Amino acid sequence: MHNILICDDEKDIVSALKIYLSSENYRIFEAYNGKEALDVLKENDIHLILLDIMMPEMDGIEAAVKIRAESNIPVIFLSAKSEDTDKILGLNIGADDYITKPFNPMEVIARVKSHLRRYTMLGSLAGREDRTDYGVGGILVKDDERRVLVDGEEVNLTPMEYNILLLLMKNPGKVFSGKDIYRSVWKENPVGNEGSVAVHIRHLREKIEINPSEPRYLKVIWGQGYKIENIK
Repeated sequence: MHNILICDDEKDIVSALKIYLSSENYRIFEAYNGKEALDVLKENDIHLILLDIMMPEMDGIEAAVKIRAESNIPVIFLSAKSEDTDKILGLNIGADDYITKPFNPMEVIARVKSHLRRYTMLGSLAGREDRTDYGVGGILVKDDERRVLVDGEEVNLTPMEYNILLLLMKNPGKVFSGKDIYRSVWKENPVGNEGSVAVHIRHLREKIEINPSEPRYLKVIWGQGYKIENIK
């Protein structure tokens, strides 16, 4: 059974989400500000967080920054704001997804299932014999251990960043459009969501490149998409 933390200062929203997700046999934990959410995380094995942005005492942005410093569990932001700038802000600090209020309960359930499936796959090592390592230049993806090494040093990636990098590392030199990457990694229709790919690509550059503004590995092919340079 997966443990999900719902953090929102509106108790009616927490109660509604608890009803929806409990019906899917998830174990639900509750918090009403960022500080309470961090306390719950310290005491429990949480697998995914639904996190409101605007909250008293400690908002979702500050909480997410602290969460990302310690954990790669999926973080899905909840917000009444629908502007692209707010979505990008959430992604910039390490959120995996973003749902705008008011939300469709079935959409929330679908996204939760999707992110838990990816997160579980990243942590599951049993029963697979088809794993292998993928190396390009100084980058090594050890898919049997779900680890990424750059010049021998391990780097810490979120599940979405890892899946994007793995896709590109499996196909060095091949150009993938933002839509191609979104379809492959998010397993959803990319309409209106290509910007999410660009944000995650930027995060990857910051983690795997010596100079992100002049990348050696992760290249943008203008008007076409992204690729990992096939460096021997």
